[in-house]
Amino acid sequence: MIRRAWAAGLVVAVAGLAAVIAFGSGATRAQNGAAPTTAPSAALIARGRYLTRAADCAACHTVPGGKPFVGGYPFKLPFGTMYSTNITPDRDTGIGAWSDDDFVRALHTGVAKGGAHLYPAFPYTSYTGMSREDAVAIKAYLFSLPAVHAPAKPNNFPFPFNQRWAMVFWNMVFLKDHRFEPKPDLSAQQNRGAYLATALGHCGECHTPRNIGYGLKSSKQFAGATLTGWRAWNITSDKRFGVGAWSDRQLADYLNTGHADGRGSAAGPMGEAVENSLQYLTPQDTAALIAYLRTVSPKSGDASAQVNAAPAPMLASNAWAPGGDVGPAGIGRHIFEGACASCHQWNGQGQETPYAALSGSQAVNDPNGVNLIQVAIHGASLHTAKGVAYMPAFGAAYTDQEIAAVSNYVIGHFGGKAGRVTPAMVHKARAE
Repeated sequence: MIRRAWAAGLVVAVAGLAAVIAFGSGATRAQNGAAPTTAPSAALIARGRYLTRAADCAACHTVPGGKPFVGGYPFKLPFGTMYSTNITPDRDTGIGAWSDDDFVRALHTGVAKGGAHLYPAFPYTSYTGMSREDAVAIKAYLFSLPAVHAPAKPNNFPFPFNQRWAMVFWNMVFLKDHRFEPKPDLSAQQNRGAYLATALGHCGECHTPRNIGYGLKSSKQFAGATLTGWRAWNITSDKRFGVGAWSDRQLADYLNTGHADGRGSAAGPMGEAVENSLQYLTPQDTAALIAYLRTVSPKSGDASAQVNAAPAPMLASNAWAPGGDVGPAGIGRHIFEGACASCHQWNGQGQETPYAALSGSQAVNDPNGVNLIQVAIHGASLHTAKGVAYMPAFGAAYTDQEIAAVSNYVIGHFGGKAGRVTPAMVHKARAE
């Protein structure tokens, strides 16, 4: 698709591809200039801290184990590597020389101080709906943090993906520069949830599929998509393919803790969203987000990945012994028995922690095992106010063939489906 688009001269599509696949922004180094001199109030800074978390800024601008918001997180893409940037108040390498207007313009239009265009991997196509007041509050909080001198690492993009000027044309097609406006047919609570989901929290950047130019498909809002090797699930109100059949309690638990009984646990990018952002929402904002999701038009999905919460093999098993598996035991079952069963248990209920439960998990109901492969290879870690959930990485312990085998066994035993995971799929996931 990339080559066809470029050969045909579709500059918009090429620029969009270079931009949207990546996480992290391509902001240039801040220029010298006059920063605001009026000290923000403590109340504004506190509000900005809450909004910064709701906007999940840390996910892209903080390297795991590193100093907050200094950037440098690498995003390895098929056409090169992108690095997130420093958004601390350092005047030379961060945003310390940015005025309120500079910061607001970047969030609303994707144009940095000095006029350089940002790649829309920085989700300004969603942030454009953010109010100026909220944007200024976020800036006030960021400016209250210690300034860290951390020069931006140069992105490693070949031509034509390194041509920022092309974003002018991409923006003409895919950027609607507007602030969020409440819908008259929604309640105040639902409109608050809409603002959180579409502008501040930018849920659609992961959960909405993209068109040929890699802009968001508004007709498929929240219908699910695959990005950077992970599958973001359908979160529309559809009861078969989305979250329409989830209870309010299940949704709230998943957003606040990364786990919902009978629905599975968050990992990968969604786990990061819970850890860095969603767990900090107030109960009122969590309820508003849920209320809004109830109003999102239902969208159908992949019928083969529909959740089977009561597959026969799992129901026939107890915690310590399997039952009901069809056919002879293979290498997949042997690996699960030796490395997995002690935590997850044969009946899918999980040992010691509910985060290990596999019953009802979307990941084990996907015949292609997209997220299941990633967790098996890279493990998972989630820190919330409820504690720490951890799964070790097995990528170095098992071959591509072995991980494919155990993934297919898990899909069959806990999802009641024939797994389609191949060693080639595992090999590709390792690279992603």
